[in-house]
Amino acid sequence: MSYTELLYSVRDGVATVTLHRPDKLNAFTNVMMRELHQVFDDIDADDNVRAVVMTGSGRGFCAGADLSGGGDTFNDGSLSTESQSTFRRDGGGTVTLRMFKCNKPIIGAINGPAVGIGATMTLAMDMRLISSAAKMGFVFTRRGIVPEACSSWFLPRIVGIAQAQEWVMTGRVFDAEEALRGGLVRSIHAPEDLLPAAYALAKEIVDNAAPVSVALARQMMWRMLGAPHPMNAHRVDSRGIQIRGRSKDVQEGVMSFLEKRQAVFTERVTTDLPDIFPEWEEPEFF
Repeated sequence: MSYTELLYSVRDGVATVTLHRPDKLNAFTNVMMRELHQVFDDIDADDNVRAVVMTGSGRGFCAGADLSGGGDTFNDGSLSTESQSTFRRDGGGTVTLRMFKCNKPIIGAINGPAVGIGATMTLAMDMRLISSAAKMGFVFTRRGIVPEACSSWFLPRIVGIAQAQEWVMTGRVFDAEEALRGGLVRSIHAPEDLLPAAYALAKEIVDNAAPVSVALARQMMWRMLGAPHPMNAHRVDSRGIQIRGRSKDVQEGVMSFLEKRQAVFTERVTTDLPDIFPEWEEPEFF
């Protein structure tokens, strides 16, 4: 598929998704929302993609929602409180939920300003690297709105409730150093070193890890964040160990270690991914 507000490419097992409205600091639109859904569908359908790096065009990552609609930007004009079924879904939340379901690891390369949805969409990524020139902000209270993109679920789990509350309640924009201190990002890089560092991390996964194991491990970590008891994880672990223990990939992983050579994993996410989460049900919106 061709994209109008994204750039998409695949090289050496790594997909690069670039938010591409550089003249608007890659501000989020309905078109970008739909294209992000599509690009993650394309990523999951392509076994040549083993990891994803996501960044922005120009000097920004994403300046948040496009506010060119003025004061009515967030007004759907037809909200009724009589029935919950009249609520429309938050577009940013549909994107982070799609990223949550992705079978490939997602690495954020935050190259410039990332505020509002520009900050919250990064929360569904597995690792975040940031440019020393970038700033972030959960600015919703300063716009009279509330956090979105499922960030009230993601953010406290990543940085802890106290740090999440401070950033959300103040709505302040903060620099890369504060993002690192708060546990939001993995590392800070000079602007010219950001993408090389993100690609190096992606290649470490691509070159060494079994794609099916990566897909399962990613979902195990995310889904167990909401589990009420470690027994839930024990069930999933036990299924995964038993099913994967019979696989060609495990035979190759063990023998490559014993023979002191690089493993060559042949199983594919699109055809060989087992279901180790039989109790997992995707919640309905309402």
